[in-house]
Amino acid sequence: MPQKKFYITTSIAYANAAPHVGHVYEEFIADVIARYKRNNGFDVFFLTGTDEHGTKISRTAESKKQSVQSFVDENAETFRKFYDSMDSSYSSFIRTSDKEAHWPGAKALWEKLSASGDIYKSKYTGLYCVGCEAYVTEKDLVDGKCPHHGVAPEKIEEENYFFKLSKYADAVKAKIESNEIHIIPETRKNEILSLFTEGISDVSFSRPEGQIPWGIPVPGDPSQIMYVWCDALANYISALGYGREDSSLFDTYWPADVHVIGKDILRFHALLWPAMLLSAGLALPREILVHGFITSEGKKMSKSIGNVVDPKEYVEKHGKEALRSFFARDISPFEDSDFTDAKFLESYNANLANGIGNLVSRVLKMTGQYFEGKVVMNQDVEVLLKRKIETVSGVEDTPGVPLNYYINEEILPAYHEHMEKYELTKATDTIWTLIKRLDGYITDYEPYKLVKIDKAKTEAILVNLLYGISVITNMLSPFLPETSEKIKSLLGGQFEENGTPISFSTKELETPLFPRK
Repeated sequence: MPQKKFYITTSIAYANAAPHVGHVYEEFIADVIARYKRNNGFDVFFLTGTDEHGTKISRTAESKKQSVQSFVDENAETFRKFYDSMDSSYSSFIRTSDKEAHWPGAKALWEKLSASGDIYKSKYTGLYCVGCEAYVTEKDLVDGKCPHHGVAPEKIEEENYFFKLSKYADAVKAKIESNEIHIIPETRKNEILSLFTEGISDVSFSRPEGQIPWGIPVPGDPSQIMYVWCDALANYISALGYGREDSSLFDTYWPADVHVIGKDILRFHALLWPAMLLSAGLALPREILVHGFITSEGKKMSKSIGNVVDPKEYVEKHGKEALRSFFARDISPFEDSDFTDAKFLESYNANLANGIGNLVSRVLKMTGQYFEGKVVMNQDVEVLLKRKIETVSGVEDTPGVPLNYYINEEILPAYHEHMEKYELTKATDTIWTLIKRLDGYITDYEPYKLVKIDKAKTEAILVNLLYGISVITNMLSPFLPETSEKIKSLLGGQFEENGTPISFSTKELETPLFPRK
């Protein structure tokens, strides 16, 4: 039976500077989802890359006295290397300046829109934000400035090609309302639907070559350059071979199962992109996952304020798994979240050093000390996971349940439900709930004392603990792949086909998984 496919993308990062923490977080979200789907038998294609055209790119390169191509080459490689250093499992890295991989698809899409009668030439007079690479209106501004960049837009008047966005407004709206295009979370769905009440106008789709020399020439009219968003959005299909001779990847993976994007580019992905696809007669993406911004000390990051979080510094100082853990446990996939050094260290110590790291170290040490690292499952010895209930007289233990029942009936269903909904912080809450329950299991039975009285029962307790840790490593693997593999190698577990543990041949840790900071 063929594998079910799953196609996930990030937005492509604008290659005018080094990666910031928002880029890295978005890459992390997509990587976690891609790894989770692979773990569950899906054939996953995970696309990321860099957006390399536009006015801002050419102006920045000029200010640095570099050729535009060498400038984007340098920055694209910086992104690629940093994503690699974070263990991103992307399948392909697309660059919009790539004339072989990207340009054919972008041009083919333009020609489809033109063939549908949806491209026309007209005069444009209005405002353009170079920072956003987007046309804006007065109502988009705050005190006359772009709310994202704090700079007044430029007033332009020129002849451009336009796309008939208004023609597809009703169709796109209906598909969002029906969840044919499922926008997550619901607040972002409501946000994009509110735009339709204001009326949808056609959009300028090109700029004169003299105004923006760095980009893809309009097919049949090299005096015009494709509008950067028309060019950039096409990456989701160009990377799969759309417009090229070999389109087998496109035939296999399109449509996208989920686009992972930031909230500031929602309207391009939920309005413009679906309209372009409808015009071209192509299938629509199934889901758009919209994450918030990462703030620092409650404020938007700014070099002038001095509150910018450099992800590279955190990886160099604390390791990639520590940064991935903070993203997983403390940054919401749906809302704005704050990143401070104090929060990072608090999370590191609580979740890694005192959490998973301490649990694994304790259990491996007891297994090595009491059983020379080898323990075997004994079906005749059952040590229940105790439950605590509140009574009139206080808190009492209940008879409890087998640990494997608790894991299979409560922990794993909750974990998978959260992962399927992209509720990543809630999924890791479930993992750490099990970590705490295993810590409680040790506290309840005190195997370090019990071993002197009942060695068989002590062995059963350690088998249960090692089994619980093995389940934790499986759930943890999309989030902390390196840590998960390291723990698995220390457990030496053998299991039946249904997952029941047979035995463990463990190794003790030579150094802590996560030293306290």
